Amino acid sequence: MVPTVAVTRYVTPLREGGSLPGIVEAEDLGTYVCKFRGAGQGLKVLVAELVVAALARRLEIPTPDQVLLDLDPSLARYEADEEVQDLLNASAGINLGIDFLPGSFGFDSSVEPDPSLAGRVLWLDAMTANVDRSWRNPNLLVWRGVLYAIDHGASLYFHYSWPGGPGDPARFARQPYDVTEHVFARFAAQAREQDAALAGLLEPAVLTEVLAEVPDEFLEPVPEAETPAAVRERYVAFLAARVDGAREWLPGGAA
Repeated sequence: MVPTVAVTRYVTPLREGGSLPGIVEAEDLGTYVCKFRGAGQGLKVLVAELVVAALARRLEIPTPDQVLLDLDPSLARYEADEEVQDLLNASAGINLGIDFLPGSFGFDSSVEPDPSLAGRVLWLDAMTANVDRSWRNPNLLVWRGVLYAIDHGASLYFHYSWPGGPGDPARFARQPYDVTEHVFARFAAQAREQDAALAGLLEPAVLTEVLAEVPDEFLEPVPEAETPAAVRERYVAFLAARVDGAREWLPGGAA
């Protein structure tokens, strides 16, 4: 399970992020990028971050460690920036922390990725419908010679339709994935070649384990899923349909 630690100090905002994430220090002496529950993008972004990072680990895709950050809004009184004060006050309780990788640098065309890893990243993005890994915004870091996938919050678009009804997992399963702008589009063949092996790692029992890592506080009730347990079941149903269903979403078509 994802550990919970208390925030001890707010260090600085990361203004390049649309939701104003910030660097914080925690009681475990760790330094984290905090993604706040009170940010305008809402709790579903935090759910996507947790779920897709957990899937990545099971597919042997490096991604930074995560913690749940318990934030005392009293920290806001030490901040001069009113925007930061408002965000901290709106984010009392459990937030998401992502391990800060000091000395890491952004992926660019000068880095040649391992084809197998690039294929796994592309496969995961296609399976989870991640729309935010282009050359304009790769959301990839290189740290100590290892490529890390970060920022998974733009995945799992299907959960935004749930306030209007339960949605249809089978429809999500058939939804094609547009690989045109993906930073690893040229590795579509590697993604297809690994399809059966990767899908075999994400059986329904594994998906259930992944959703168990999401705290109840992040799972907002929706029609016909009024409890955290019911919302988790809905996520599992949508993801399982994608993993086990038709292959229209696979980059370049079925293997």
